[in-house]
Amino acid sequence: MKILVDTHIFLWMLSYPEKLTKKRRYELEFPSNEVFLSAISIAELVIKSSIGKLNINFDPLELAREMRIDILDFSGIHAMTLAQLPFHHKDPFDRMIIAQAVSDKLNLMSDDSKFLHYDCLII
Repeated sequence: MKILVDTHIFLWMLSYPEKLTKKRRYELEFPSNEVFLSAISIAELVIKSSIGKLNINFDPLELAREMRIDILDFSGIHAMTLAQLPFHHKDPFDRMIIAQAVSDKLNLMSDDSKFLHYDCLII
């Protein structure tokens, strides 16, 4: 299974693993599953850090690599999918992550209930 983790799931993996359900931990740790973090999530973290909305004292790209999480680049195809998404969700970072999941047919791991309105499997 290919899993795209939402930004908050990545943060939970790093700092609050107890917030992850047993099912989610199992899916993230299952050897044959591929786990992805969007480049958009990295952008979200560094932007929020630079404006003082979030305090990160780590390199998210380096930690993702150490955790064997693949980085998913945002492509023109993802942008075109984004243009077709209904506006159930207004957050631009989340909309771009949803577009990637829809476009690439990835399972999306998130606690954001608004994600359920889109055509992707939510874990």
